[in-house]
Amino acid sequence: MAVVTARAMTDGTSAQAPKMAVRKLDLFYGESQALYEVDLDIAEKQVTALIGPSGCGKSTFLRCLNRMNDTIDGVTIKGNVTLDDRDIYDKAIDVVQLRARIGMVFQKPNPFPKSIYDNVAYGPRIHGLVNSRDELDEVVMTSLEKAGLIKEVKDRMAEPATGLSGGQQQRLCIARAVAVSPEVILMDEPCSALDPIATAKVEELIDELRSNYTIVIVTHSMQQAARVSQRTAFFHLGKLVEVGDTDQIFTNPKDERTKGYITGRFG
Repeated sequence: MAVVTARAMTDGTSAQAPKMAVRKLDLFYGESQALYEVDLDIAEKQVTALIGPSGCGKSTFLRCLNRMNDTIDGVTIKGNVTLDDRDIYDKAIDVVQLRARIGMVFQKPNPFPKSIYDNVAYGPRIHGLVNSRDELDEVVMTSLEKAGLIKEVKDRMAEPATGLSGGQQQRLCIARAVAVSPEVILMDEPCSALDPIATAKVEELIDELRSNYTIVIVTHSMQQAARVSQRTAFFHLGKLVEVGDTDQIFTNPKDERTKGYITGRFG
């Protein structure tokens, strides 16, 4: 059960209020602490990349943003995470609705064992977002179009989603996330299982999606972070070491640990 102890604060770093704000976030697996007092603002309709060595806490942190860690026994969270100034760990929050507002795309494509159509239609159906088959058809087609997949699957809608290539499956999972009209999309190393061509398509898609969605991406590839993000946060040993504009982080990092990671001295 998550425990929230801190109150939201504003640090005055931006004239525009962040879409999400994290303050003094600690996370424990039992007695073992994995995140230490993380403070991070996530700007609206930008891509924020989380980078750092394996095991540094970036994926654990990402899962705090839509309460995915709630599903893990023995996890305790202290601190504050807000979406539009509302505490997402408030006991009154409907977690199902929260995860519709903050969608997630995982490292390995995970289409449902259903048709291509039903994969995308699933979310709008269970959330009651449509009133007719025509409305559902429109949501499915629009979501596939936003995911850059419609031309490849428009004549295959009844076929099993598992028959798609890995890159197509990942874009289908993005379409599935988009179909419930989220405000934030979390991506946990979405290209790590893909070949370079499929990776390029997903990166192009991320760039297009940020005009409508706030995106947070965990990536092991610094080159990918540099290509797709506007802001980058560097994690090390469970701590947020440095965050800033992506160009600044990669060309003029302020912390020696950030510089050491980016130049390949460790990690």
